[in-house]
Amino acid sequence: MNRKRVFCQRSWQVIILLLFGSLFFFPCLGGAQERAFHQITVTDIDGNLVPLSNYQGHVALVVNTASRCGYTSQLAGLQRVYEKYSPTGFVVLGFPSNDFGEQEPGTNEEIKAFCSRSYQVTFPLFAKSVVRGSEKSELYTFLTHSTNPIREVGWNFEKFLVSGEGIVLARFPSRAEPESRTVIESIEAALKSSG
Repeated sequence: MNRKRVFCQRSWQVIILLLFGSLFFFPCLGGAQERAFHQITVTDIDGNLVPLSNYQGHVALVVNTASRCGYTSQLAGLQRVYEKYSPTGFVVLGFPSNDFGEQEPGTNEEIKAFCSRSYQVTFPLFAKSVVRGSEKSELYTFLTHSTNPIREVGWNFEKFLVSGEGIVLARFPSRAEPESRTVIESIEAALKSSG
């Protein structure tokens, strides 16, 4: 009986200690997770460092692109959406990636030339990036950890809608066309709430 009482008392002490310790331990994990969207610096397609704070106040559609993918034709839709909404504080940010089936094997120069020649892309393009796995970029770590459920990018042309304050508002699968009703309504709602 005495042993049982001591065991119960120690069990409660361990539980209380674990709960108390978690108050200090888990916030540290969350704080170390990643910086905010506008605190991240990326490299553009020409090799220049670009702080994402340049886009503070703009609603952004962040897309991982590829030149040899079944979804590559979405570049045309992304360009049209960019042209239509950029005067109102919207930007498309394109991040080429070779993470899926080696569908973006070219150099940054080749990617830029292809996008310009084939789809007349004028929205900002960035250097080829890793968007999944243990070596994914800081930006894609932020994006994938800011959505619920947390999950890796599944394929090329996955889209993240980010508010002017740097909050991930929506995530769209590859099959969601840039000019689809769902994507357009989300962009318009984000622009309305930020303006």
